[in-house]
Amino acid sequence: MSSTHDFYDQLAHDYHLIFADWDASIARQGAALDRLIRVFGGEPPLDLLDCSCGIGTQALGLAARGYAVHATDLSEAAVERAAREAEARGLALTTGVADFRTLADQVAGTFDVVLSCDNALPHLLTDDDLRRAAQNMAAKLRPGGLLLISMRDYDDLTLNRPRATPPQVFDDPGGRRIVFQVWDWAEDGSQYALSMFIVRQAADGWRTDAYSTTYRALLRGELSAILEGEGFADVRWHMPQDTGYYQPIVTARRV
Repeated sequence: MSSTHDFYDQLAHDYHLIFADWDASIARQGAALDRLIRVFGGEPPLDLLDCSCGIGTQALGLAARGYAVHATDLSEAAVERAAREAEARGLALTTGVADFRTLADQVAGTFDVVLSCDNALPHLLTDDDLRRAAQNMAAKLRPGGLLLISMRDYDDLTLNRPRATPPQVFDDPGGRRIVFQVWDWAEDGSQYALSMFIVRQAADGWRTDAYSTTYRALLRGELSAILEGEGFADVRWHMPQDTGYYQPIVTARRV
């Protein structure tokens, strides 16, 4: 996982730049997740563990909506930024550094909701690591608690194996920037190396920063089978057209 740790440590300062408007994305994602949690997990106040919080995109949005959020991530730099962003917004948010394969040892207490969004889980490339993550997420849930995970739609993406994402061009007071990704697929389509490029205009020209990591092209059926194998019940997939969230979401319940 060292490459994943380095990817997010290096990206933590610039992560907000991949959004047209990060604050708007925080609010929009928080609203979509809140709607889904209210249907399947109950109404806040609820204790929620965001176990792949990054710089806080989902954690901040949910804290603003009344959830008692504890936000953890593998990346120290990302967690430190999430804490600073919460303080700047006057949000009550606790943070810690943790790997979602070892949550039982690194995070105290249990929660009503455990959440991992934004395609974090597919950083785990093997079934063994995915099972360990599922076991540790279950260990942090109270009986009947809700697990919520979002990831890219690999059932669709593996059909065509796109080589890149379309460039997004953003103009703001700080200058123009262009954001895009290049994907190098394994021959069998089971995983891909991702390179993210952030190109920024400056007074003396253009600056390019690149960040690289690897993902498993995790199919919905594969993840469902792992969750059910680790004792989760009521495993359901919810698609963007139904939730308003930008990725497919799986929910499951700890028995």
